[in-house]
Amino acid sequence: MTNGKQPGDTCVLVTGGCGFIGSHTVVVLLEQGYEVVVVDDLSNSSEKVLDRIDQIVGDEAAERLTFVRADVADRDALEAVFDEFDIDAVIHFAGFKAVGESVEKPIEYYSNNIGNTLALVDVMRNHDCKSIIFSSSATVYGDPDALPLTEDSPKKPATNPYGWTKWMIEEILRSLTVADPAWDVVLLRYFNPIGAHPSGLMGEDPKGIPNNLLPYVAQVAVGRRDAVHVFGNDYDTPDGTGVRDYIHVMDLARGHAAALAWMAGKTGCEVFNLGTGTGTSVLEIIRAFSAACGRDLPYVIEPRRAGDVTANWADCTKAHEMLGWDAEFGIAEMCADSWNWQSHNPNGYEG
Repeated sequence: MTNGKQPGDTCVLVTGGCGFIGSHTVVVLLEQGYEVVVVDDLSNSSEKVLDRIDQIVGDEAAERLTFVRADVADRDALEAVFDEFDIDAVIHFAGFKAVGESVEKPIEYYSNNIGNTLALVDVMRNHDCKSIIFSSSATVYGDPDALPLTEDSPKKPATNPYGWTKWMIEEILRSLTVADPAWDVVLLRYFNPIGAHPSGLMGEDPKGIPNNLLPYVAQVAVGRRDAVHVFGNDYDTPDGTGVRDYIHVMDLARGHAAALAWMAGKTGCEVFNLGTGTGTSVLEIIRAFSAACGRDLPYVIEPRRAGDVTANWADCTKAHEMLGWDAEFGIAEMCADSWNWQSHNPNGYEG
């Protein structure tokens, strides 16, 4: 809720709402009674996800969803959205998100991710809408000095342009709250989102070769890839492979709804980690997914990738205490739901 409004009286703009995390968040918002407007240019997502959302939430809830195909950097398109709808708050997911690609295309990443954020908050300001939740990332912590990571852990220099865009957008939004205390900003730092909607109707559907571990593992399981590539087995971890804090996408979606309800007209800038608080190695993920799909998945050990950290996981005490939020799902459930999605949709939303 924002400004004390009930969900049924609250209209939320979700940028990038057809993407992996955005679409699952839209489901939770609709189920909680919010009016939702999705703006997405479909550059890295599928319009077919909208039909899946309708199937999951049902006809009545689906009537509260409006889709606008537009680039968030298109000010005229955004102005039209704010003119037509009385937007109370924004959840900002839209942006390019492939780490490797960002190294190859830094201009495109800086231009898109930072440019669309600047256009968005300027249009928001013009329409006196000053509540925003930003989809940030644990990448802002860089190579951690100590674990677990808390919201007070220092931000470190990013190791790639994608990470720098998250880092910079956080600073842009902080600056807004300093310049104008009426702004209400929440920065949600995700750890590693995986899993899928338990219905099997929605999940992660990356275009091209997946950049993240789980969709790659899932594509090996359905025969689209030959083997999982494990980058480095000589890290200072129990089995030598990198350790990350994986979080179920539905837990992450509930985290956004919890943050939205918590804001309720507050002002200032607040940061929350969203993770499970547990680290899981790459080999543990492969074993868990093998159990989920019922066969051992092949993998090959490759050299370390530049920029990969040894380990990170979150301390989510703050989200528990202030948002009343906790992650509910473990690795077995994350892998089972991911396999359920991938096995029923071997080619993602395209078939």
